Amino acid sequence: MICMLKVAEHVLVPKHEILPEEEKKKLLERLHVTEAELPKIFIDDPAIKHLKPKPGDVIKMTRRSPTAGETFYYRVVIERKKEVEELEELEETEEEVGEG
Repeated sequence: MICMLKVAEHVLVPKHEILPEEEKKKLLERLHVTEAELPKIFIDDPAIKHLKPKPGDVIKMTRRSPTAGETFYYRVVIERKKEVEELEELEETEEEVGEG
């Protein structure tokens, strides 16, 4: 039986949203950084796949904390390199072989 989990709806996954272009520009100016200096998130990350992001989009993550209230984290969307995909497929195959 295959169980499909909606990752974005899980209680431990923070809210993810794509920043509008104007907010993205303001954020980069406020932080005095370029897009390339932001932390990265892969375009096919399960937490943002449903948003249908494009490379270069900035994702705003809103995390809730009993001590800090709400905190915001930002990631720039990047493509996954083919070598990384092939390595992950190889690792999955090795795991399946080890289970059998």
